[in-house]
Amino acid sequence: MVAIGKDTVKKHKALKVILIVLSVIVILCIGGFFIAATHTQLVVGFLQKIADNGKPLNSFEPLNEPQNGLKENGQYLISEIEYAKDYPNSFLDIIYPDENREIDRPTLFYFHGGGFFAGSKNMGDPLAANEATALIDDLCAAGYNIVNVNYALVPDEHFPVPLIQANQAFSYIMEHSEEYHLNMDQVILMGSSAGAIISCQMGTVITAPEYAELLGISPALTPKQVCAIVADDAPLDYESFTLGCKFLVGNYVKGSIFLNKDELNRYDCIPHMTSDYPPSIMLGSEYRYDMNEMNDKLDELGVKNELVDPYAERGEEKPHCFVANERNDTTAKDAFDRVLAFLEANT
Repeated sequence: MVAIGKDTVKKHKALKVILIVLSVIVILCIGGFFIAATHTQLVVGFLQKIADNGKPLNSFEPLNEPQNGLKENGQYLISEIEYAKDYPNSFLDIIYPDENREIDRPTLFYFHGGGFFAGSKNMGDPLAANEATALIDDLCAAGYNIVNVNYALVPDEHFPVPLIQANQAFSYIMEHSEEYHLNMDQVILMGSSAGAIISCQMGTVITAPEYAELLGISPALTPKQVCAIVADDAPLDYESFTLGCKFLVGNYVKGSIFLNKDELNRYDCIPHMTSDYPPSIMLGSEYRYDMNEMNDKLDELGVKNELVDPYAERGEEKPHCFVANERNDTTAKDAFDRVLAFLEANT
């Protein structure tokens, strides 16, 4: 027999220890990922602490002092209007191009982004490297009365509460349209990122009774009232999402990245869209796949629509919700001008 030296035995023992340690690390990593993936608020809650700037995420009181008067840019602002009392953050602002509020203009409802865990009507989307609030000012300056809507965030509320709140905001403005001089027969729904999801889903709720029933929402608006949808980089096809996006949207839907068939059916509105869907313009950058999918669906249905895709058109990879950089970037300015042209043609 060949004798095994002490050094060889020591090496075998060391290798065994290393393998055990690596196995434990792998098991812990897998276990940690599974816990995070099925308790997504653990991760999202950490992000919220970074993004909240010391302000509460959800509140039944306005987070800013109400205003009623001219802004520095000459636009007229009425802020912190409570549109309902059922859920937190049920406040909206109305912005007019100037102090002559009685001019008949289309009404554009805007929903901010922020992954359903951050952002607000005042700050825009912290996940998008752009000036979302400047975008709203420029939309208003182009001749639209803006209704800028806040909605509840996780962990206090989940899907479809922001859609219920959007519907409540529509109802409130319908009831007070004369008071605020807002035309509710020429309505535009627009949102960026999470807000674009809300806009696309509400467009489907309003025009597809089956989808409205699936979400338990009785739409306040009729299809004839909504003349256009502007979807600014909306992640809609869950199965195509990156892991990071699944954490945000999965957390919003159920607190886990593992959505079942029924949950996916309720979330993804594209398969539910009908030929009554409003004319739409989609802007795709980070979520260009989803915007292309929506474009294909609307083409199939014969719905008037336009797709703005800088990568397909120019070979340019643009950041999330790039159109809000329209003051500083020529591609974003071109996209913004195309949005305005589309809205003018449909209002």
